[in-house]
Amino acid sequence: MTESLFGSNLVAMVTPMEPGGALSEPGLTGLVDHLLATGCDGIVVGGTTGEAPTLTDTEATRLVHTVAALAGNRARVIAGVGTYDTTACIRRAKEAEAAGADALLLVCPYYSKPTQAGIVAHCRAVADATDLPVMLYDVPARTGTALEAATLIELARHPRIRAVKDAKGDLFEAMSVMARSPLAYYCGIDELNLPYLAAGATGLVSVVGNVVADRNAELIGAVRGGDLDTARALNDALLPLADAIMRTSQGAIMAKAALADLGVIPHATVRLPLLESPPEHLRRLRDALTALGTGVLVGPLSST
Repeated sequence: MTESLFGSNLVAMVTPMEPGGALSEPGLTGLVDHLLATGCDGIVVGGTTGEAPTLTDTEATRLVHTVAALAGNRARVIAGVGTYDTTACIRRAKEAEAAGADALLLVCPYYSKPTQAGIVAHCRAVADATDLPVMLYDVPARTGTALEAATLIELARHPRIRAVKDAKGDLFEAMSVMARSPLAYYCGIDELNLPYLAAGATGLVSVVGNVVADRNAELIGAVRGGDLDTARALNDALLPLADAIMRTSQGAIMAKAALADLGVIPHATVRLPLLESPPEHLRRLRDALTALGTGVLVGPLSST
């Protein structure tokens, strides 16, 4: 039941942009079609990979509305609404619900470094603001503050807080919280997808899935079917691409570069403070795509 609220093969969607930085409607249409065609059943809109800090409230709402209309009932749309301001989060949550979101992604408040009690109060206030299920996002490398195990277990008592996107990477803690709460866990670190799935995670929230959601679907299916040999082989094949996208520079930058080269989106534009990749990074990305055998490369990678 919990899984159906969010899906299992989720993608942290990039936000396609035109060279001047405006949102790209053709890019959005092409990307959503691509994600649905490759087996994605949950689309996270306006999250970290969607360059959320650079999006205006109007743009964030427009993204949710557009993606929800394009996806229809073929995939869940999960709207990123987290900031360090509880009032702003509540406003964004209500706007996302009105725009057609199926669920919310709520990051731990960043920069201000609240206490765990403050985090609990913040998350409960946002969850109380709408009727949508909430996935918590635990990413202390970005926020400066982790969601502690006791905090997660306490928040699981709220009827609408149903899942965790775990980008902390503490697998023992994740297993402990899964054993002690009804929270559905989603791996938010592409390099660790296999161990999280094998340990009982419901699914993935993947950046690499922008490019290869179909391969992620195969990985999830193999683990669920108990075929760990196949799962390891799939994981081994995906590791170079995960390395190229997630460890070369920054996930949104590299995922956009790959999608532009594959012809899925027209441009790899990112907004400052992000910059498009230099040629040496793009060559590394092309090598990983070629090794994986995507079979749909349309031309040489470039930084334009």
